[in-house]
Amino acid sequence: MKLIISSFLLFFLISVASLAQKPSKLTIKQAETLSSLPMKCIPQEYPNKLGQVITSDADLKPPRELHPCFFGCFDWHSSVHGHWSLVRLLKTFPDMKNADSIRSLLSHQITKEKILQEVKYFEPKLNKSYERTYGWAWLLKLAEELHTWDDPMARELEQNLRPLTDLIVNSYKAYLPKLQYAIRVGTHTNTAFGLSFAVDYARTVNDTAFIRIITQRAKDFYLNDKKYPLWWEPSGYDFLSPALEEIDIMRKVLNEKDFLSWLNGFLPEITHKVFTLKPGIVSDRTDGHMVHLDGVNFSRAWCLYGLAGQYPQFSYLIPVANEHINYSLPNLVGDDYMGGHWLASFAINALTAELN
Repeated sequence: MKLIISSFLLFFLISVASLAQKPSKLTIKQAETLSSLPMKCIPQEYPNKLGQVITSDADLKPPRELHPCFFGCFDWHSSVHGHWSLVRLLKTFPDMKNADSIRSLLSHQITKEKILQEVKYFEPKLNKSYERTYGWAWLLKLAEELHTWDDPMARELEQNLRPLTDLIVNSYKAYLPKLQYAIRVGTHTNTAFGLSFAVDYARTVNDTAFIRIITQRAKDFYLNDKKYPLWWEPSGYDFLSPALEEIDIMRKVLNEKDFLSWLNGFLPEITHKVFTLKPGIVSDRTDGHMVHLDGVNFSRAWCLYGLAGQYPQFSYLIPVANEHINYSLPNLVGDDYMGGHWLASFAINALTAELN
């Protein structure tokens, strides 16, 4: 597999030394480069992994009919966070040279009619758990991004998306009280990841009932966890770190005293300034599962940035996060579609992570 040597790659190779001292931050040129990935995959219908339950011949329809908004990018959730990526980039860099094209695509995709059809897909009993909770979490992240974007188009798109946003919020509220045990895998169904994005949305829109449910369930699931075996990570196909995702949600729902006490019991080694964590190694980026490990590098980075941002005493974690980004970022552009259809979103979320 060839790696395309571009200005994008050269920039990051040159910047490794400086990135070790401060958080990796997105520039407008990088944003324009990364935006090319969701711009390409959002309208691309095939190849496609539907993940649907078929109840009759009538269910056998092309992706564009089943999901008129989120049919591209290989699968539904990747399309959702591909849309989020474009909103985040346009919101951050409104003067991107391809801004008009991005606006046109978003307006064409997130229409009232298309979203109502997306809602309809969830109505049958067998589809109510569709994309639970990974796709749900990214849908709420898209809704949050639109809500906080001061732009007339954002108001229209947010309103168009609202029926699906409301459906996902209500689905969360019905599901979480019934979930007896946290799902601790490093892939889509990880409970901590789903709670972390959901609580961000709930706080942004001030949904106090949703905040209470998430906070209580996070405490139920994780408050008594101790001595996590970090050396078990990553598993072969992880794109999330079960340990760091758990830290991410707990720092959001606990006060400082309780969180620091909990962290010292859960993962004491991360509280030491000599803490190290090597990036996940990808042996074959054409393999749709092995390339997940590029994703784990980006998601680890945003969790570490989040911790250091909220609690500056953990600033020594920034070089660890940077090392993860430096390993995976140069491989995104010009690489295989199995990573290209989704990894830009993970990179963008890591590179635009808030750090106080």
